[in-house]
Amino acid sequence: MSRALLLAGHGSHLNADSSAPVYAHAARLRERGMFDEVRIAFWKEEPSLSRALDGCDADEITVVPVFMSAGYFTNEVIPREMGLNGRKCCIRGKTVRYTAPVGGHPSLARVVVQRALEAGATGDEALAVLGHGTERHRQSEANVYQQSEFVRALGAFPEVLTVFLDQQPGMMDVFDLTARAEVVVVPLFIADGWHAGETIPEGLGDLREDGRRLHYAGAVGTHPSVADVILELAAEAAAW
Repeated sequence: MSRALLLAGHGSHLNADSSAPVYAHAARLRERGMFDEVRIAFWKEEPSLSRALDGCDADEITVVPVFMSAGYFTNEVIPREMGLNGRKCCIRGKTVRYTAPVGGHPSLARVVVQRALEAGATGDEALAVLGHGTERHRQSEANVYQQSEFVRALGAFPEVLTVFLDQQPGMMDVFDLTARAEVVVVPLFIADGWHAGETIPEGLGDLREDGRRLHYAGAVGTHPSVADVILELAAEAAAW
């Protein structure tokens, strides 16, 4: 029985960095040799989601959405484009399993903590998990709060906050949410693209208050350990 792993990403026509983490994670997973095929597909780039299964020879295919939140893309776009009608279905005689997004898995909390430490945190700071947020889809917000709970449960930082780019509580109010002198902000984003790489650092770069200090970490989704989270999702799906 041959097995394939397919990473489904958003991609972008405007920013090539958007898909770079998906390519990087796929390369790492190919090197491990645990699957007969490791493939990628995108909504806004080639190879496209609609043709993602073309030419796939494996008997069993596990599709892992490389997204930080469940929402419109993971619940509607990917299933529609790929012809999926449930968590487990049969397409052209092949068994296809569709997992939850990377950003909703509890093990991603360890990557959040690692990003904070890499940014210079010592474990005495408040850690702020920064999500995109949107008023249009409340499930996106719920996922960010849930990931903050996973981080809090690890006990690596005395205080874990949740802030957003496009909704309240906003990232610019982070010092109002804690009395601690230092805060490390970890963006719950897949890539160091326009938001995580430019708009957020520029906004937070001017944020200072009474000598208090802010650390800004790299995007969680670019960390090499995300490949391990993908494997955990795939292993859990294999039991369905």
